[in-house]
Amino acid sequence: LIEDDPTMRSLLQTLLEMEGFKIIPFIGNINQDEILKALSANHPETLIMDVHLQNINGIQLLKEIRSQEKDHHVKVIMTSGMDLKGECLKAGAEGFLQKPYVPDDLLKLLRPEQV
Repeated sequence: LIEDDPTMRSLLQTLLEMEGFKIIPFIGNINQDEILKALSANHPETLIMDVHLQNINGIQLLKEIRSQEKDHHVKVIMTSGMDLKGECLKAGAEGFLQKPYVPDDLLKLLRPEQV
C-alpha cells in the first residue's frame, strides 16, 4: 500500500485487514528507489498506489515497475482525486479508482471473482 496521506493509509489498512488481506503499508520517506527495493523484497500480489505522492509521480513509478521484469507479476491498482484512469491503464495498471471511492469498489478490483 503506497499512500502518502496518513489518514487514508490507516483507513485502507484497517479496511483491508478486516477483509482478510495482509497489508504492508509503505511508511516513511517515500522515494522511488525505496519503493522499488520494498517491492523486490516483499513480492506483493497487489499494489495499491496513489498517483500523486509527495515526491513521486505515481504513473512514472508504475512505468518503472513494469519495466522491471521481476515485478511484472504485481497487480497494480492506482488511485487519484483526478480522473487519470486512461493514463494509469496505459502505463500498466490493472485498475483505477477515483477518490473518493466506496470500499466495495476497491474490494471488487481486489476480488473480481466475487462480483
